Amino acid sequence: MADAPNLSDDDEQGCHFALLIIDMINGFDFPEGERLRRQAEAAAERIAALAARARAAGVPVIYVNDNFGRWRSDFRRVLEHVRTHTAGAAIAERLAPAERDYFVLKPRHSGFLGTSLEVLLHHLQARCLILTGIAGDLCVLFTAMDAYMRGYELRAPADCIASADQADNRRALELLRESMRVDTAPAESIDLRRES
Repeated sequence: MADAPNLSDDDEQGCHFALLIIDMINGFDFPEGERLRRQAEAAAERIAALAARARAAGVPVIYVNDNFGRWRSDFRRVLEHVRTHTAGAAIAERLAPAERDYFVLKPRHSGFLGTSLEVLLHHLQARCLILTGIAGDLCVLFTAMDAYMRGYELRAPADCIASADQADNRRALELLRESMRVDTAPAESIDLRRES
């Protein structure tokens, strides 16, 4: 009899980093959605490159995504809807999750509020979160605040974060740097090697 597959993800435990991709699987069907989509497209390419590097380094990739008020949904249904019926299809294709990626659906702005994110991060023994996604001045910022209060070290590569308004995005990044000591250097500067 063949061995059953390991579903516990033990090989990813103890990784210093976790990469969070916040709200990038998105239909952009709301006021200012088109403006945000245009900004998000540039960030999506850099997020995809960072995610590929993370996977190659054994760093967990976690999609932290809005449930869009669909309480009976799951991430795969959200992804399929966005890919087939919305203006966010190209971004969803570019950021298509890999088989071993994780998914957390959130009902509000913060990835921590009312979700299993904290339990998952504890299981993975992650101590440093790399925050990417949209919107920098809302969901990324609120997730960063909650992570900061929980004692996580934070990175928020400025080239992987977008908001509908660039000035609002700059202010959010400034707040992350000044109030929470978040490193906002570009994604390519992040060394993803595990700590020994």
